[in-house]
Amino acid sequence: MATDYDAPRKTEEDQSEESIEELKARRHDKNSGKVDEDETEAAESFELPGADLSHEELAVEVKPKQEDEFTCMSCFLVHHRSQLADADKIICRDCV
Repeated sequence: MATDYDAPRKTEEDQSEESIEELKARRHDKNSGKVDEDETEAAESFELPGADLSHEELAVEVKPKQEDEFTCMSCFLVHHRSQLADADKIICRDCV
């Protein structure tokens, strides 16, 4: 954008008056407060690549807690005994 350096400069009062006038004009504009589109409708139309997993089956083998593992009483995750920080409270190193 070209700037005309010879043009008279506006004071802060002039600029604030113009902005107040613009705000007043926008207040009476009926479309200024409307949202262009509903977010939920827009989100439903998006389809991520590889997002349809309805035909996939998950095959996860769940093993019971082993003898060398413990369940942390703070985060309730199963850890190896080497991660035990407090044997009395049965808390892992991450939760200490």
